[in-house]
Amino acid sequence: MSGWQDAFALQTRACRELGSGLTARVCEALTRIIAADQGPVGRRVKTWQGDPRPGADSVPLRLCGALHALVLSDRAPKLAQAYAMGGGAHLDQEIRDAVQSHDRYILEWLELPPQTNEVARSGPIIAAAWFLGNQTPGVTYDALELGASAGLNLNFPHYSLADDDGFQPALAGDGISDVRLVPRWQGASPAPQPLTIASARGVDLNPLDPGRDGFRLMAYVWADQRDRLGRLRSALAIAGGHRPALDQGDAADWLEAQLAPPATHGRLVYHTVAAQYFPDATRARIEKALLAAGQQASAERPLAHFSMEGDGGDGAALRLRLWRGGPVREWDLGRADFHGRWIDWTPREIG
Repeated sequence: MSGWQDAFALQTRACRELGSGLTARVCEALTRIIAADQGPVGRRVKTWQGDPRPGADSVPLRLCGALHALVLSDRAPKLAQAYAMGGGAHLDQEIRDAVQSHDRYILEWLELPPQTNEVARSGPIIAAAWFLGNQTPGVTYDALELGASAGLNLNFPHYSLADDDGFQPALAGDGISDVRLVPRWQGASPAPQPLTIASARGVDLNPLDPGRDGFRLMAYVWADQRDRLGRLRSALAIAGGHRPALDQGDAADWLEAQLAPPATHGRLVYHTVAAQYFPDATRARIEKALLAAGQQASAERPLAHFSMEGDGGDGAALRLRLWRGGPVREWDLGRADFHGRWIDWTPREIG
């Protein structure tokens, strides 16, 4: 099996595991179509110079995003009909026709790295924020997100999370948001204790603008996952009124600069399924910056670090560290689905 074919096989399996049977079938169809395609799209994929696999250049997701963009923009009505039927017997033919008829459009999308902003990851963020609120009652925080994409998860204070008692606003006193996160809880959900967030700011190597780039974000959502699309549309609407503050840059450079001045509030640093894309040197510098800032933290101005990152287990590991004077405290909060479909909430302190 060639490198590009291996990439499509890996992506097919990942799509099935994450609940998108249609995208898995699209990847299988693309494998057959690209193998036989002698046109510009086939040549581009088969001569890819980088690493086409998921987690690297993600060539399959580039193509899937291009096809979904054709569907969303009504450029390929027959392909849209096949998608609406969950694939159907004519899926290969409609994809083949789209690849041949819209080759220039697809080639443009092939040059774009897939960039999503999975809003449901705000579910674990809110849960961790509630947990942190119970540890540090009365503390106001500045939120700092690494790998923020379009900054939609910077707006987690404006979303609502379903817990064991129904929907709860992320901020005390707020009404129920149009972004309603409904993970399947394994274990009891945390007691709501909303944080007070004074400011929220994020960084990304290639930050997207929710207004300008909203269509691109929607195209990278898998077409049969309508709940995800609905959440994304609602989050984009909220971003119109609460514009995320985003900076372009390296995560380590940015975090060092953010943590260098004396804190005026507590600080919450967080990232979700982003650290795997940081170079080793960047991750090391982020850790060094956190440790240095943690030494300056106090009970009035603590430093918290929440991560939702893959570690080879089922879904992503949820970790929280807290510096507030004295030794750092650390919790394993449990695990969560990469797309926020479930949260296994089993907090235990480490060490």
